[in-house]
Order: sequence, then C-alpha cells, then structure tokens
Amino acid sequence: MRENPEFIVTATRLAGMERQALRDAVTRYNAEGLAGLEDRPKPGRPPGLTEGEEAALAGLILRGPDPERSGISSYTREDIAQLIEQRFGKHYHPASLSKVLRRMGFSRQKARQVHPNSDPQAQAAWVKRGCRAH
Repeated sequence: MRENPEFIVTATRLAGMERQALRDAVTRYNAEGLAGLEDRPKPGRPPGLTEGEEAALAGLILRGPDPERSGISSYTREDIAQLIEQRFGKHYHPASLSKVLRRMGFSRQKARQVHPNSDPQAQAAWVKRGCRAH
C-alpha cells in the first residue's frame, strides 16, 4: 500500500517535525512498539574518565594536596591534569578540565589577591570597630 502524500504532509505539520523524522519514528514504532520512540543516547565522544575514575579524582580533589609532600597548597587545573596523567594514565589539556570539573560538580574558586603593602593589623582594627560593610 502506498503512503498518502497529503496525509504525510498533514501529519508532519501536526507533529511539528520534518517528514523524514516522522517516517523514522513510524518505522521505529512499527519495529519496536512504544520502546522504539524513547530517546536514544546521542552520538559523541565518550568521556575520558570512567565513573570510578571520576569518583576517585573527586575524592583526591576534596582531600586536597599535601603541601609538605607536593609543595602546593591548592590544586590548579594544571595540577589536576598532571594528577590525572599520573594516576589514570590519561592526558587532559588544562583548559579542557573546566568542563570535566563542572560536570563533576566542582566550581572554579579563586582566592582574593592581597596587596603587598596591606597592613593586616589596620584591617583587623577596622573590622573590630564595626566599620566592615556586610
């Protein structure tokens, strides 16, 4: 039986989709039933780290570096890239780690810079007097 072109045009307009997408959906429905209409994983590059490796990395990041052993007091993306390479043997460019870290639930936090000529005692006295803005 041939498909009615007028019916197809009306159906695609009502469904709000292209003719080929509707045809593909009908073909999947005929082959698999309702399960054929469920969303499928999108193609793309798989993550570089497995879920277990991401969990291990998150633990290392939360624990933080050991300043006496590593000589650093907080991790930078470069440090984390080296850590991934040493621990898991996988290479990440530091610039691409932002997306990975955000996906893992981490945000970029940066310490506020301190002016080299600032006077900590004057700042403490200012806060004690209640002049600090909230």
